[in-house]
Amino acid sequence: MTSILSWLRRKHLFFPVFTLSIFTYGIIPGSAQTEIPNTARVGADNIPETPNGRVVDSNQVVVRAGQAALEIIKTGDRAAAEPGDTVIYRLAIRNTGRVAARNITVTDRLPLGLLFINRSVRGSIGDRTVPISLSSGTRNTVTISTPEELQPNQSLNVSYAVEVTPDAVRGTGRNLAQARAGNLTSNQASHTLRVRAGIISDCATLIGRVFVDKNFDGEQQRNEPGVPNAVIYMDDGNRIVTDANGLYSLANVVSGYRSAALDLTSLPGYALAPNKYFIERNSQSRMIRLAPGSMARVNFAVTPAFSEGKR
Repeated sequence: MTSILSWLRRKHLFFPVFTLSIFTYGIIPGSAQTEIPNTARVGADNIPETPNGRVVDSNQVVVRAGQAALEIIKTGDRAAAEPGDTVIYRLAIRNTGRVAARNITVTDRLPLGLLFINRSVRGSIGDRTVPISLSSGTRNTVTISTPEELQPNQSLNVSYAVEVTPDAVRGTGRNLAQARAGNLTSNQASHTLRVRAGIISDCATLIGRVFVDKNFDGEQQRNEPGVPNAVIYMDDGNRIVTDANGLYSLANVVSGYRSAALDLTSLPGYALAPNKYFIERNSQSRMIRLAPGSMARVNFAVTPAFSEGKR
C-alpha cells in the first residue's frame, strides 16, 4: 500500500483525503429556540501545512431550530340553556412558540343532545377572516382545519353554533376541544353547559277528536264522520276548536290531572252520544292525568239530537 502511494506521488497524481467533522451543541434547557453551530473541516495532501496539519476549516453555519406551541381556550356565549336554544361556542388557538404553526386542525367532541349547525363555522386571525374547512360535523364530533399559518404570538379564533335538543337533558353538557399542528398537540379545553329541562319538557300534548258515534261504542269507525268547529274548554281556560275532520290538538299542556269539557252549545243539533261500554264517557267533561312529556287522547262522541224526520 505504501509503495502504491509513493508511486502516485512521484507521478504527481495527487488526490485529496477529506475528513469531515461536524460540531453541534446540545439543546439549551428551557429554551424554545436553539442555535446549532456547524463547522466542517477538510484535509488534503496538497493543502499547505498548518499547525493543525493539512486541513482547512470551513465557515461556520448556524442553524436555528425552533418549535411551535399551541394553547387552546374554549368559551360559550351562555352558561345554561334549554332545549330549543342555540349556543355559540368560541375557540381561541394561540401559538406560544417561536416558529409558525402549519396545518392546524381542531377537534371538538360534543356532549349528548348538542347538534352542530352546518355552515355556522367562522374563523379569523386578528381582524383578518381566514378560510375554515369542515372535515367532519356530526352529532358527536366537529373537526375543522385551516390552511393558514399561525405565526408566533398570533391567535386563531373559531366560532360555531349548536342547537340544544331535548336529549341534552340526559347528557353532561361538557365538551372537549383540542388543536393539532402536525405532531404538535395542544392542551384540552372544556366548557360545561348547564342544561335546564325547561317548561316544554315538563309539559304534555293533548290530542283528540269529536265525531258522530253511530253504534255508541265510543270509537270512530270509517262511516262515522268528524264534527268540525266543536269547542273544547280546558280547566285552565284554553279554548280548542276542531278542524274540518273533527280533530284537535293542544301542545305544552302543564302536566298533572287536567280536565277537558265539550261545549255542546257549539254543536247545535247534536247531543252527547251514550256509551254502552264506559260509564265515565257519558259525560261531556273528562278527567285525565298527563305525565311530563307524554301525549294523551280524549275523544268526544256525539249523536244527532233528533232522529231523521222527527223533532
